[in-house]
Amino acid sequence: MRFASLVFLLQVAAGVGLLLVTRTVVHRQIEQAESARADVLRDDLLFTYARGGVPALRDAVQMRGRRMIPTDAVLLLADAQGRPLAGNLTHWPDAVTVGDRHVMVALVRSNHVSVERMWVRATSLPTGERLLTGGVIENETRVLGFLKRAAAIGLLLAVLFAGVAAWLAAWMVRRRLRGTVATLVAVRQGDLDRRVPAGPAKDAFAALTEATNQTLDRVALLVRELKIVTDSLAHDLKSPLTRQRAALERVAMLVEEKVQGDVRIALVEGERVLTIVDAALRIARAEAGIGMETFVETDLYDELQAIAEIYGPIVEEQGRVLRVTPAPAIVTPVHRELLAQSVGNLIENSLKYGAGVITLAIEADGTDVILSVADQGQGIPPAERTRAMRRFGRLDHANPNSGAGLGLALVAAVARLHDGDASLSDGKPGLIASMRLSMRTTSGGQLPI
Repeated sequence: MRFASLVFLLQVAAGVGLLLVTRTVVHRQIEQAESARADVLRDDLLFTYARGGVPALRDAVQMRGRRMIPTDAVLLLADAQGRPLAGNLTHWPDAVTVGDRHVMVALVRSNHVSVERMWVRATSLPTGERLLTGGVIENETRVLGFLKRAAAIGLLLAVLFAGVAAWLAAWMVRRRLRGTVATLVAVRQGDLDRRVPAGPAKDAFAALTEATNQTLDRVALLVRELKIVTDSLAHDLKSPLTRQRAALERVAMLVEEKVQGDVRIALVEGERVLTIVDAALRIARAEAGIGMETFVETDLYDELQAIAEIYGPIVEEQGRVLRVTPAPAIVTPVHRELLAQSVGNLIENSLKYGAGVITLAIEADGTDVILSVADQGQGIPPAERTRAMRRFGRLDHANPNSGAGLGLALVAAVARLHDGDASLSDGKPGLIASMRLSMRTTSGGQLPI
């Protein structure tokens, strides 16, 4: 719209400027031509006056007036009080004063019945008389009037054509960018092999297409490399840690009772390392967009109820209540495993640090859906919420069992995987942890233009 508006305004400005310049030039040319004609007539009569005085000048004015030479001439010789002595005007016009300036007046010439517009100049003679010379510009005025009407019509046409030009320019830009936008939307939703179709033209849009495709090639390569690295890291770390845990379990059965406590501590720490590695890998894969190909159409309200059934007994063991706020069915493609783990992380955080009833809720907000987990505990101060969402952003460093600080980071990464975000807000009392997810179709969604 801004581009179309700019084109429209420039087109209108160009049309108005052209019309104004044309009118000004024509008007000035008419004034200059009439002024020159009035001056020639005046100089001719002043020459006669210089040779024969007032009588000769009066005879010349009368002769020219009778013979209408030229036919549109305006002539008047008057005495010092303005009384006519000769010419084709019956009186001296009040609007005309002696000077070097030409003026336009509307008068009636002798033997004429209609008012005519005239371009005249008044000259004072040495003997006190006054001489008025000029010409009728009625035809020229009609030309100017016609020019004004033509300018008005031209301005309307300029506005019309400017609107068409603006619409065509915006449509062409949208058409050329549509493929790029559609490709970027598809890539963002997991189709890393999608590329912008190349057009035949060699212009700025073609350069944009080439740069976009090269960037997407690089992104696809980096994602593949990241997937290989994360898969290898998961295998290389989990395998020895799993073997270590099995060995420690066997040792716990063989060693004396006084050292079994240390072995159990080693088992717990090994399990904690496995959890940290698994969470870190899941965050890395989610932020890289890995896993979009596993999105499935899911009823999110049913999913929340299933999660509540899993965590319900654990919550009840701690004397707490877990409930799901009733909501209509909301179906959208999601990564079910990661989404369930994210909601589970929020429930576990509420069990560790919150209090009171834990409420799971879901609601549609335009083209988004909001999942929230709320409790009635002390919450998190606003100044600490940003740090809590970061990786390893632990707030309770004194508690060795407080976790690695990856739970909320995974929630944020999963939200971004679904084209959304995560946030913490005040429940008054308690904390509300929300995930905003973008609802879309499996066909790739709609273009934003």
